Amino acid sequence: MFTGIIEEKGTIRTMQETGDAVIMSVHAPGILDDVKLGDSISVNGVCLTVSDFTKETFTADLMPETVRATSLRDLGENSHVNLERAMASGGRFGGHFVSGHVDGTGTIVRKESDHNAVYYDIEVDPTLRPYLTLKGSVAVDGTSLTVFNTGDKMFTISIIPHTLDETIIGSKSVGDIVNIECDMLAKYVEELLEQRFKRDQGEPVTKEFLREHGF
Repeated sequence: MFTGIIEEKGTIRTMQETGDAVIMSVHAPGILDDVKLGDSISVNGVCLTVSDFTKETFTADLMPETVRATSLRDLGENSHVNLERAMASGGRFGGHFVSGHVDGTGTIVRKESDHNAVYYDIEVDPTLRPYLTLKGSVAVDGTSLTVFNTGDKMFTISIIPHTLDETIIGSKSVGDIVNIECDMLAKYVEELLEQRFKRDQGEPVTKEFLREHGF
């Protein structure tokens, strides 16, 4: 579990392809003081497992599905990435619930400055749009942000100078691909309502029904 508050901008050292999978090495001296094998680190919003590490770098394996479904496939040597360690149980919760399980990617279609803010319009697959609510939460490349505006196939985020400096979003331009994780609470609510609708429209849940199905 993560919060979407980026701790460090890391740098890709190597991206070693092994068939359809990738072994990735990241230079991240600021977050490895207490790292252990098997720890989870969010890289541009994707939860990865530490398979090896030194004082300044860590290595993680990208399975084929991760390569296909996220923007990590576009990274190369010297690419900068957003990094966040898994949330500590006693730490401050400054962002929102972020699982590190990316729902899809989006494309930046507009970038515009307005005084101390920069607006980004991000186009997404229509299947993601219902989960993007005005003033709701979204993780873009792992950064916890607020949905500033919405359209038929897009949403807008407004970025303050601190976030522009401390994350990779400031270096993004029109046409760039970003990882999107929608608010998990919205997804859970939808799934619960859908399952309840199916239950109410189908066979009622009785003691006999549960007994017949092994409960």
